[in-house]
Amino acid sequence: MSGAPILVSGPSGNVGRTVVAALVAAGADVRAASRDAHAAGPVRGVRFDFTDPTTWPAAFAGVEAMFVVRPPALGNAKRDIIPALTAARDAGVRHMVLLSLQGAERNHVVPHAAIERWLRTSGLSWTFVRASFFHQNLSTTHVADVRDRDEIVVPAGRGTTAFVDAEDVGAVVAAALLDRAHHANRAWTVTGSEALSYDDVARILIAELGRPIRYARPGALRYARHARRVLHMPWPMVAVTAAIYTTARLGLAGGLTDDVRTVLGREPVTFSQFAHRERAAWARPDQGEP
Repeated sequence: MSGAPILVSGPSGNVGRTVVAALVAAGADVRAASRDAHAAGPVRGVRFDFTDPTTWPAAFAGVEAMFVVRPPALGNAKRDIIPALTAARDAGVRHMVLLSLQGAERNHVVPHAAIERWLRTSGLSWTFVRASFFHQNLSTTHVADVRDRDEIVVPAGRGTTAFVDAEDVGAVVAAALLDRAHHANRAWTVTGSEALSYDDVARILIAELGRPIRYARPGALRYARHARRVLHMPWPMVAVTAAIYTTARLGLAGGLTDDVRTVLGREPVTFSQFAHRERAAWARPDQGEP
């Protein structure tokens, strides 16, 4: 491992926090890149915005490897992401680990696919960490639906999803940043060990929280209205999440892999384990922790 700093974008996110912690534990020099330049735990922060070229030189200076997380609000990768990555390459970055999506190589609608295509022809070494749907989306993006309305509102139909824990994803990312030669030009599809329908998810939450949780099955248009008006998602995030849920409805999101075991040498976290660990996220203020 080089002594050069490793740039971590999205350091305060569900995956980024785990990446930073794992890199620090391994003794790496970590530079946390965010729009407000706040430090992430014990590491120094640097101001970085994919759409603001004035922030790029200081962020990329001396960096040889970086973790790339697409901000949810940036849906046009060619316009909003790739120019910054080009600048990073030109500044001396040699390896990029991209947080991508399961099936991005087949789903050309999602912006991650455009970033993957650019990286393949960029002259850089790369690692794609193609994550399945995060457990944590139920405790962040959709937390208000579960906590306040006792329902899950996603257009996934009866399809199954190979959920994964963000902590497992972050650990795989960190491994790829720490041993670049081993992970160079490889794509890891990181999933949990079980594919669940949202009916299954609702049953697990019912058992954990001790109250009824209903799985609504909206179509894509009803979901888009709900995501925009109730959850206040920006339109690009509405579009990307709708596309992801549609893959589940079509039966394309349930594929399982052994990649977490292969990279980390342990079993992935299950949804039941996650729900127990994070159950306070869905507790109502008048009820306290379940």
